[in-house]
Amino acid sequence: MADFLRPEAKAQLWRFRDALMGGGVALLGLYWGLTRFGILSWIGWLMLAGGVIWTIAGLQRARFRQGEDGPGVVQVRERRFAYFGPLDGGVMDVDDLIRLEIDPTSYPSPSWVLTGQGGQHLAIPVNATGAEALFDVFAALPDIRTQSMLDVLSRTPDARVVIWQRTRPLLH
Repeated sequence: MADFLRPEAKAQLWRFRDALMGGGVALLGLYWGLTRFGILSWIGWLMLAGGVIWTIAGLQRARFRQGEDGPGVVQVRERRFAYFGPLDGGVMDVDDLIRLEIDPTSYPSPSWVLTGQGGQHLAIPVNATGAEALFDVFAALPDIRTQSMLDVLSRTPDARVVIWQRTRPLLH
């Protein structure tokens, strides 16, 4: 039974797992909303709304996931990035982040380049193990455009692209 699906199909189902679960909740909510009466009908309509939101968020996460076969391991704990790579690595606080870029020319795979207040750089491959945890952190950055970040990630530009930069307060 374990060989029922090809490994590529399993990988795609796992990549879109959040969207599939949200779709299932939305379908169950639609069914309850249309066929039940009273409080269960209202719960069904609420489940439909929640499932649609969950599906949209799941599709964004699926576009962000690039696999986990890249070099290194990413951890996000208590608003701190940690990347442990085979040749380099580092740690940076989320509050110290001033610029987020994607570098498609880095070897062996495109990398997120995070720049801190002190000028330190942390390059994290987009397909490192645990890199999908970065989505929540990036989405929480002030004034970031999540859709443009996903568009840049999917089209793989030719040169380094600035995704987000902290606005500096004016003194005058």
